[in-house]
Amino acid sequence: MRTNTFETSLFLPRPRPDVFAFFADAQNLERITPPWLHFRITSPLPIAMAAGTLIDYRLRLHGVPISWRTRIAVWEPPVRFVDEQLRGPYRRWVHEHLFIDRDGGTECRDRVEYAVPGGAVVDRLLVRPDVERIFAFRAAALTTLFGGSAASGRA
Repeated sequence: MRTNTFETSLFLPRPRPDVFAFFADAQNLERITPPWLHFRITSPLPIAMAAGTLIDYRLRLHGVPISWRTRIAVWEPPVRFVDEQLRGPYRRWVHEHLFIDRDGGTECRDRVEYAVPGGAVVDRLLVRPDVERIFAFRAAALTTLFGGSAASGRA
């Protein structure tokens, strides 16, 4: 199974505990997810975040309805957390969120390791462009909410 990596970073001019608290509230995920995904959390709310927490979502990708289940694999407030797909469209999806004190604010780093059915061609033509658009939307939404700027872009 070929694994791909996507990385991006964003500086938000707010203290790390405030930024982490925003991400710790699963309901905020809907605020930073593109509307064209028709994303909604189907787990009962509110969700108590901790290592082992399961979160269920529904979304539509290219018109196809998708059920997605995430498990919080690592929970280390206010420094980082890792979510991994247990059920969903990817063969593998592991997303590390890292929060770093920097210049009176917070650098938010994302690293996603993922694998897709169909391999490199499907990734290059369909999946990677979607991932880039989703994270670009997310960066713009977070910048609107908190202020800030892209710190390093994507890899």
